[in-house]
Amino acid sequence: MDPAADVDWSMGSHAARLASHVLRAEELVAGFTDLTVTGFRSRAWVMGRGDWIRQNVAGLQRLMEPLAQRLLEKRPTRPTIARKAVGAQAGAILGYVSRRVLGQFDVFLPPDDDGLIYFVGPNLIEVERRYGLVPNDFRLWVAIHEVTHRVQFSAAPWLRAFLGGMVDEYLETVSLDPHQLMDQLRRAAEEARTGAGPGGILRLLTPEQRAIFERTQAMMSLLEGHASFVMNEVGKEHIATLPRLKNALQSRRRVRGVEQRFQRVIGFDQKVAQYDSGERFVRDVIGRVGMSGFNLVWESREHLPQPGEVADPDRWIARVTR
Repeated sequence: MDPAADVDWSMGSHAARLASHVLRAEELVAGFTDLTVTGFRSRAWVMGRGDWIRQNVAGLQRLMEPLAQRLLEKRPTRPTIARKAVGAQAGAILGYVSRRVLGQFDVFLPPDDDGLIYFVGPNLIEVERRYGLVPNDFRLWVAIHEVTHRVQFSAAPWLRAFLGGMVDEYLETVSLDPHQLMDQLRRAAEEARTGAGPGGILRLLTPEQRAIFERTQAMMSLLEGHASFVMNEVGKEHIATLPRLKNALQSRRRVRGVEQRFQRVIGFDQKVAQYDSGERFVRDVIGRVGMSGFNLVWESREHLPQPGEVADPDRWIARVTR
């Protein structure tokens, strides 16, 4: 019998059910990782796509404020045009991502909102219907992933400020000089033509920006890979339909044609790669030094994997655990 055949697909009870899934996920993640959440208990906010966009626009505004101020100081007579251009680009990206994202732990929420975890209800329902999933299983699985992110930042209180500092460091390198921007575009076009240099979005970055990007990628691979590892390992013990859930998510990730090219342009494919490379890193490290050895990563910024160590866990083990 198909376990998803007799399911109530209505939105009515989503909030209450996801609230219970989030609380259960806290217990499961803590038991598996030996890490606990401090402060408020985790809370579910079931929202529509428009709400998700509004929340992320607010977060982007907080992050981009330093760059916005520089832009206004540099070109005070044309702020409206610049804001409209940036707003149009951000709107296109957020509009696309809002139809893909299932859940999110917002790292940069104000302290009073700590513990809020977003769930985009229409996307959850769409995936459940398309692939015939059991909603309670799927939603608990997604909740485990997002709660793991919250546990990471609770276990490493320094991590939030460190991530914000990396964003600020990158924004400081962004040039507002149109001549320099044109030079970057010309270099990117030449590298694309000759095959020299890195691929993808890295072609548009200066050497300094590439170094920051690579450090950020290593950290994000750790965070996303750890969350994927935890959701899959915990799922083996507590979610009966886990193989079906994993197959559905893999199928959903496979895109072709225009959508695939758009994902590459906005860097969405990089996030998917973070799940896979990061999960291999976490699995290999825990397999070698156990959970306690791996959890050294949360003790200080010096313990974060450096560029190159995600693909070579032995280097991280030798540097941090010995």
